[in-house]
Amino acid sequence: MNTLTNKNYTYYFLLPAGIIYLLFFLFPTIVSFFFSMTWWSLIDWKFIGLENFKTFLSEPSLNIGFKNTVIYAVVTCVLKVVLGLLLGVFLSSKLRTINFIRSMIFFPTLLSTIAVGIAFTMMMHPSQGLINLSLKTIGIVGPDWLGDTNIALLSVALVDVWKGIGMATVIFIAGIMSIPEDYYEALKIDGGNAFHKFWNIILPLSRPAMNSVIILAFIGGLRSFDLIWAMTKGGPGFSTDLIASIIYKQYQSGFYGLSTAGNVILFIVVSLFAFPLYTYLNKKEVDI
Repeated sequence: MNTLTNKNYTYYFLLPAGIIYLLFFLFPTIVSFFFSMTWWSLIDWKFIGLENFKTFLSEPSLNIGFKNTVIYAVVTCVLKVVLGLLLGVFLSSKLRTINFIRSMIFFPTLLSTIAVGIAFTMMMHPSQGLINLSLKTIGIVGPDWLGDTNIALLSVALVDVWKGIGMATVIFIAGIMSIPEDYYEALKIDGGNAFHKFWNIILPLSRPAMNSVIILAFIGGLRSFDLIWAMTKGGPGFSTDLIASIIYKQYQSGFYGLSTAGNVILFIVVSLFAFPLYTYLNKKEVDI
């Protein structure tokens, strides 16, 4: 009887979180699937089936947006993993100023994405921006970071990495700090050097942290919108348009049902990438 009571007591604690999840996550998701098959405004709606999906998938800029989304997600994910791991290794050492350096690395994560976008837009101005003016002092002519169709997407991706690298670093630090000291002592006895320490101990044993960073960074890249919109609004042309920015442009134009269908498609795209990646990374973690 006591066991049953305790079990119900546990469910009572879970009930508030379950209600919040139902009202603010599950219910809006179900409603979105319904309204993606309607023409709707704030006062009226009409069921039109799959027409919104057909229209969205026939968008001329969708192919560019899909390609840009994948490139953006891959670039930001790879850089956050590599740089986060290197910074995590460095910031796991016993330097005297290590806490200050950790705070400086994590600080950009706390900033508003819109504020970061506006600040870097000014810094990347081709003639008056701080970056090109600094390059000019050493005899280098800086490019038009956000106006050149060939590098605009990469420029925004680098800003995204600068802002998000702190979170990746913190996750890696937690993973590295959890490795037992016994492994390092055994390596020292066997005559291993710093490279052996990194390659044979830190890299394989920090795999759970790495998997977390990969999943979070890749999904974040696929869903990215606010930084792109703050810096380029999808321009020049369609060179930095992502799926999310295409959806927003349709919403701005008053095509609410069409933009809702776009959100559903984005949800499906993220799921098709995220779940196989999550399964693969978990399998590799178990194999180790």
